[in-house]
Amino acid sequence: MGNSHDDLTADPADHLTALAERERGFAEVLVQIMGTEQVSAESHFFDDLGADSMLMARFCARVRKRADLPSVSMPDIYQHPTIRSLAAAVAGTRTDTTRTPASPSADPAALIEPPKPVGNGLYLLCGALQLLFFLGYPALTAAAGVKGFEWVSASPNPVDVYLRSVALGSAMGFGLCALPIVLKWVLIGRWKPQQIRVWSLAYFRFWLVKTLIQRNPMVLFVGSPLYALYLRALGAKVGRGAVILSRNLPVCTDLLSIGDRAVIRKDAFFNGYQADNGVIQTGAVSVGKDALVGEMTVLAIGTSLGDGAQLGHSSSLLAGQAVPAGERWHGSPAQPTDVDYQRTPGMNVSTWRRIVFPSLQLANLLLLGTPLVLGIADLALTKVPPLARLTNPGPVAFTSWAFYRDDALVISAVLFFGAALVGLVFVGTIPRVLNLVLTPDTVYPLYGFHYGIQRVIARTTNIRFYLRLFGGTSYIVHYLRWLGYHLREVRQTGSNFGELVQHDTPFLSSVGSGTMVADGLSIINADYSNTSFRLSHVSIGAENFLGNRIAYPSLGRTGDNCLLATKVMVPLDGPVREGVGLLGAPSFEIPRSVKRDKQLDVGSKDELRRRLWAKNVYNTITIALFLLVRWIFAFLVTVLYLAATDLWASLGALVFALATAGVLVLSIAYFILVDRMVRGLQTLRPQGCSIYDRAFWRHERFWKLSAGTLLTAFDGTALKTVLWRLLGARIGRRVFDDGCFLTERTFTTIGGGCTLNAGSVIQCHSQEDGGFKSDHTVIGAGCTLGVGAFVHYGVAMGEGAMLATGSFLMKGEQVPPNALWGGNPAKRMREHSGDPQVRKISIDDNSAPMLVRGG
Repeated sequence: MGNSHDDLTADPADHLTALAERERGFAEVLVQIMGTEQVSAESHFFDDLGADSMLMARFCARVRKRADLPSVSMPDIYQHPTIRSLAAAVAGTRTDTTRTPASPSADPAALIEPPKPVGNGLYLLCGALQLLFFLGYPALTAAAGVKGFEWVSASPNPVDVYLRSVALGSAMGFGLCALPIVLKWVLIGRWKPQQIRVWSLAYFRFWLVKTLIQRNPMVLFVGSPLYALYLRALGAKVGRGAVILSRNLPVCTDLLSIGDRAVIRKDAFFNGYQADNGVIQTGAVSVGKDALVGEMTVLAIGTSLGDGAQLGHSSSLLAGQAVPAGERWHGSPAQPTDVDYQRTPGMNVSTWRRIVFPSLQLANLLLLGTPLVLGIADLALTKVPPLARLTNPGPVAFTSWAFYRDDALVISAVLFFGAALVGLVFVGTIPRVLNLVLTPDTVYPLYGFHYGIQRVIARTTNIRFYLRLFGGTSYIVHYLRWLGYHLREVRQTGSNFGELVQHDTPFLSSVGSGTMVADGLSIINADYSNTSFRLSHVSIGAENFLGNRIAYPSLGRTGDNCLLATKVMVPLDGPVREGVGLLGAPSFEIPRSVKRDKQLDVGSKDELRRRLWAKNVYNTITIALFLLVRWIFAFLVTVLYLAATDLWASLGALVFALATAGVLVLSIAYFILVDRMVRGLQTLRPQGCSIYDRAFWRHERFWKLSAGTLLTAFDGTALKTVLWRLLGARIGRRVFDDGCFLTERTFTTIGGGCTLNAGSVIQCHSQEDGGFKSDHTVIGAGCTLGVGAFVHYGVAMGEGAMLATGSFLMKGEQVPPNALWGGNPAKRMREHSGDPQVRKISIDDNSAPMLVRGG
């Protein structure tokens, strides 16, 4: 938004009169919102009036509806928390901020009028083809694997069995990795900037290639030179010595350019496409030589980093933004900074090391892993009595009760609970032994022994099952200690950590007493250059509260008693922040807490102790239910495959193909049934309740037992909307969901024709310290949520509105129809102009990107 000024007269008296009118107007709106008779122009919104962010968001929305008042946003409220200071700060801002679009960006696809939506026939055909792929591809893969296993086990010679196992593993691995490469070149050829109608046959080709690329075994080699070779085979321009650590595989690879020695950190998005208004837009993404892309960043199409440029963690480049060579940027949308994000010195890494490391990875997988798995399977089929009995020709066993009681029940229990217990012992012991060879703050070369050990530790200590099992309960503290976290003298709250916490190493991670962490914390222990890495201690202070989706680096400048808001960019410069709240990217200070939230405290220590005990009992039952639900599912899957094993001798590998397809149908039906059974546990509490209230415990039980993560496999399909409806969401027709996550489906309303991009989140709750709040969120028809966008609770987006890439729309915000909002926190970026069907990308005077939609 520009910084042009209104036509204030030079007369000081007139200026003071205009300022007084603004103060009076703001006071009138605030009185209406708070339901009081009057407010003082000097009263602090939060400290004196007791307002909270939800109430002030409503204040901002009401102000924007008045033509006689300048528009204000939540950053304005936090930075100017009285009526007098707010009126003075926005006194020079135009009420009408409409501007003529600047010159078009380098992405010509954004200037093409979007094609008309496809008809119902093509929509149904696309959905049917996607369903056929879901059923057929895993089934054919399973049938091929069974036929190969028959060939391996047919030899009586152990040496021959081993050699056949290696041959089978090599053939299967090569086939699965080569398939997306072949189909990409056959079905797509070279990607180019274009627009593809969603649900068309061209889109089905796009989706098929995207699905095979992103769900490929090569994702296991992220951070390895093999991964760069894979991207080159798909058409990407990846320079020598480039290091890619993100598991978010790019799709439009021909439009991706990564320079020599560039580094892209984990959880970064650089897809090369985005969805908007019923079309897929593809565009270029360029990362220059020696450039650095930080963790949890998003690079939209049409963006670039010059040679030696840096983009800090928790940042985003919006379409059309370009970081000049040698400059450092951060924030959402990104802006220049002096912070140096490259703090690890380089080392000499020879070409020989880059060859040996991936060679050892392949040897470990093909010469050890595959023969071991096939050997265990062969041993089980010959030595385990139920399986040995099933594989011998004879009467059909699954028609008898003993089959389910003696075979399926026992095998599923042993496999499920045995694997859970063995895995729990493994993650607390083996990584500890491996960690003995790593020294903190020591620089190690990439692609060596220490690098391999670090990768093993990171993968084995970030297992989602255990975090889901223990997260949100008192047990999570003990589990993280078991992993290696430094959690001494922790004050137990019953919700110290959520269900999603990740780290580079648990042995250098510590959290102070009284700190509470919501879902999505990523502790950044490892810093990388293009030739080296270094592990450092990360210490989060005491009495903090950390919101959702936060990347916390080793040099984070926060201390005790801080509130770190959702998606905040933790500062790396300046003084250590204590006793304050931080919001946004780049972050700025806000109140640590407000009076309304303090009303949710439980009171005395004795009362807290009593309620904590009651919460622990309730959570223990929830954990037992979680295990029971998963075990029943494991039992049903075991029945399917045991029945297939029983029929294997007579019908061959076809039965395993049918069983594999049956697992997909069973998964959907079973977890939707479970979700419906626990749906009533959700708690709608706009005014909040304590985390020691039974209503919150019920909501936690819903989270643990619900089936939200099941739907990630259906991203970008016509089936996902149907599944969201079955899970309770109110969703209109033709919604395109490429990877959105809804935490509370029944609190969410999404209008027809909306576009939800990959990595977007609609979260209808908030937890801050000991309080919990939840409310409805409404996304109007035709809205678009950009890649990595986050929408909080109590939000209303008008029809046709758009939330830009990587943005955070705060609780209680009301976005007008056809408006474009963006940033962290989000605010209006530019009014619309021109043809209502045309999307344009333009850059304003200070290089902040503006997507302009006609309205």
